[in-house]
Amino acid sequence: MDADLGATLLPVEAAVGDPVYSERLHVPLRWWVQATMFIATLWLALVVAAPAVVAFGATAVLLGVMTLALRSYGAPQVLVHAGVLRVGRAHIEARHLGAAVALDAEQTRRTAGVEADARAWLVLRPYLSRAVRIQVTDPADPVPYWLVCTRHPEALADAVNGLAGRAGTRRQ
Repeated sequence: MDADLGATLLPVEAAVGDPVYSERLHVPLRWWVQATMFIATLWLALVVAAPAVVAFGATAVLLGVMTLALRSYGAPQVLVHAGVLRVGRAHIEARHLGAAVALDAEQTRRTAGVEADARAWLVLRPYLSRAVRIQVTDPADPVPYWLVCTRHPEALADAVNGLAGRAGTRRQ
């Protein structure tokens, strides 16, 4: 089972200044373990075939690259705060949001696959099987919806629906 790191769930009625929902999409612990074991295997192969300085140097470089890669892949944060939904570097104001629907694993697979709209904005992670489909109501925006993977789809959907409700947007 993956460790649930980085999720902070707050009630929709959170005080001004506090995020209503905040979650970082960290990679699971098993990815770190597998990557570390892979680098250990490479070190073992190098230490037998090359001078120790080369083996340790190459392993240190690979360890740094692996750390950077896993940290950057798990860096996106999902944040509902101050009338804005932020996912990674993208953001959208509540007045442009429609209904948010929590999806189970099968619905997420279909929405990201055979039923996908090529214009949709997606934040998918292979280690997260559930998502939230958030309708975009801005007529000037060609994106019909955001599909955001999350560990807590019901809580994110509630936070977005509460945000959109306070902004007075229409639901479709």
